[in-house]
Amino acid sequence: MGYRPRVRSPRASGRGSEKLRHERARAKGHRHDSVISAIGESRVATAEEVVERTLRRLRTLGSQKFASSPYSEHFDRWIMNVADVLSEFESSPTVGVDDQFLKDRSQILSEIKSTLEERRREEASLEEALNDLSNSRSLLERIKEEYANKVMEIEKRKRSEVKRLNRDINSLRGELVDVARMKTGLLRGISLKAKEQKETETAQGVETRQRELELAMLDFTLAEERLQDEYETEREPVIEQIRNSQKKVEELESDGSLEDRWFACEALIDAVNALLQRKTEWHHRLFS
Repeated sequence: MGYRPRVRSPRASGRGSEKLRHERARAKGHRHDSVISAIGESRVATAEEVVERTLRRLRTLGSQKFASSPYSEHFDRWIMNVADVLSEFESSPTVGVDDQFLKDRSQILSEIKSTLEERRREEASLEEALNDLSNSRSLLERIKEEYANKVMEIEKRKRSEVKRLNRDINSLRGELVDVARMKTGLLRGISLKAKEQKETETAQGVETRQRELELAMLDFTLAEERLQDEYETEREPVIEQIRNSQKKVEELESDGSLEDRWFACEALIDAVNALLQRKTEWHHRLFS
């Protein structure tokens, strides 16, 4: 006998076709469920959801603090984030922005960009402000040192002059005592008239030295006052310069843009709310 290939019976062939149709139907059902699931997951957000999300993100950006300086390095990224929030809001089919909103937000963005550019230029001058502050402090120290040296010089001359005049006064007073003790007469070698003249001259010498001492003390006092006035006149503008430079440095070392960015985001929030108010009023007029 020769080889005969086995022929599949019609019954077996029917069972296979039925099974294949069942599997195809089942797969089609799975695909249908997947499509329904995908449609559910990509559900278009309502206008209320879009607005709530937009306002929340704007408030977050308005209160965002930059961690470190230079703060201007964060400006472009922040502007981009704000623009992304607005773009998502405007592209929502459930919102429908109008020309007034587009005008308002364009003006707000333009103003905050201009403000941040000015902040960027100011921040770039930080190194210059630090140098000015350092130079002003060095100048003030030099003024103080020169003033202290001049005060010491006056005090030195004052002590020397007072010491000299007091020494002369004490010497003359000693002479006056000696003259008062002198005995007069032919055997003493000095007459009464000569003694009285000597006493008068010596007393006048004491008075002269005392007046010189008083005048010297007055001159030194006036010299100290003039020096103090000169010191204050020279010091005050330098101190004012230090205050200004210190204030500028503190402003530049802190994130001065935070308040500007907060106001910008609040203005954008107001623009969104104004849009909603216009749409509500339009809806009422349309259906009233």
